[in-house]
Amino acid sequence: MLTVAIVEDDDAAADKLRACLDMFAQRTGNTFDVRRFVEPTSFLEGYKPSWDIVFMDIEMPNMDGLVAAHRLRELDGGTVLIFVTNMAQFAAKGYEVDALDYIIKPFSYADFERKIARAVKLCDSESDDSVIISQRGGSQRIRLRDVSYVEVRGHSLEFHTENGVVAGTGSLQEAEAKLKPHGFLRCGKPYLVNQRHIDAIKGNEVRLSDGGSLPIGRAFRKSFLQDLADNLGDDRWM
Repeated sequence: MLTVAIVEDDDAAADKLRACLDMFAQRTGNTFDVRRFVEPTSFLEGYKPSWDIVFMDIEMPNMDGLVAAHRLRELDGGTVLIFVTNMAQFAAKGYEVDALDYIIKPFSYADFERKIARAVKLCDSESDDSVIISQRGGSQRIRLRDVSYVEVRGHSLEFHTENGVVAGTGSLQEAEAKLKPHGFLRCGKPYLVNQRHIDAIKGNEVRLSDGGSLPIGRAFRKSFLQDLADNLGDDRWM
């Protein structure tokens, strides 16, 4: 399921986008979790980068869509942005905020389908490089390559990234099932380590590329080293 934000003050245009998303879902089998915001301020306030696709009107109250798009990019460089406007001359400025495309009002379903198909294809290609973290009261998307390791503390998960710790909910077993195909290995009871951040194995420690280290649990040592060797096609870790 892809999360979609419609930032649009015009009821008719917002309804048309929802109807087009529903039709696309019926035709392709894709599913969307859609939420509408009637102006940019409420969309950006307390923003969490959890949206896969954002449809942004350019002419709106409080803040125009171009300004909102610049603010959005400061908060989230990964979401797919599509302008929806009746002002093609402004939509052409989409390159400034890395917009994927723009839809000119009034639009037909055929016009919409070409744009959304590109957006869905891009989201699918990037899905292997990011993960949505469930949090109390919301969710947040982070890039997997930024996560050096995942730690369980009590009933919470901590995703350690280059930019700090991102807290999430769930169990380490659930995280392991989701992240193991992406190169995350269990090195201890409370830890999943991202193999791309492993610098060396020294005794019973995993040395990380940021200078930190994690202990290798006795019960996990054999499986951890075997998984690492299998993933890298190299038995020097054994």
